[in-house]
Amino acid sequence: MAIDINVHELLVIGDSDLLIHQVQGEWAVKNPKITPYVHYIQKLCKRFRRIEFRHTPKIQNELADALATIASMIKHPDTSYIDHLDIKVKEQPVHYSHVEAEPDDLPWYFDIKKYLETGAYPENATFNQKKSICRMALNFFASGEILYKKTPDLGLLRCVEASEV
Repeated sequence: MAIDINVHELLVIGDSDLLIHQVQGEWAVKNPKITPYVHYIQKLCKRFRRIEFRHTPKIQNELADALATIASMIKHPDTSYIDHLDIKVKEQPVHYSHVEAEPDDLPWYFDIKKYLETGAYPENATFNQKKSICRMALNFFASGEILYKKTPDLGLLRCVEASEV
């Protein structure tokens, strides 16, 4: 696409240090399945006046991950058309999962917290529900009365009830 719109200088940011070094010819390509792709990229590089490859660790590549997720969810009938996308960067990150209602007046995380504290499941829980609670509990931990959800970048999200929101 950059070639089609006559871009002459390009910055390529990737989260695979290995692939970046291979494309730049600094490291050998040992995987024969990757070789044709690396050669194709090297051929494309010759069509730019200047091209720079920069490695960004996956943990710092949140914007690219978000864009890739959005791109994978959008299907457009005209594959040569790309909708304009406005991106606003917030001063501080905010993470949330919205819960519409708490029908039994218990917080959405009650069963997970109870499982972590006592190892007990809800009374009428089915085998699959118990398995789900056990699996979900791996991503949470309790500190006193507060429950936290662990994030992939080792951050912690405090779980709150609907009334606290």
